[in-house]
Amino acid sequence: MFISAYPTIPVHRIVRRIKGGSSNILRKEFPELLKLSSLWTHSYYVSTIGAAEEAIEKYIEAQRGV
Repeated sequence: MFISAYPTIPVHRIVRRIKGGSSNILRKEFPELLKLSSLWTHSYYVSTIGAAEEAIEKYIEAQRGV
């Protein structure tokens, strides 16, 4: 996942929204997941890029063809 955000937004809030949103979508589509207390752990990994944004986007697009 390649995300660009304002530097004033804390990373943990972005991750929390992604995990929460995807959890809601999955639980609506698969009601059997409602019996689980949580779909995701509290862990996450974040890294910054040292390459041009265009190079990263090209790499991601190339993965779709695989």
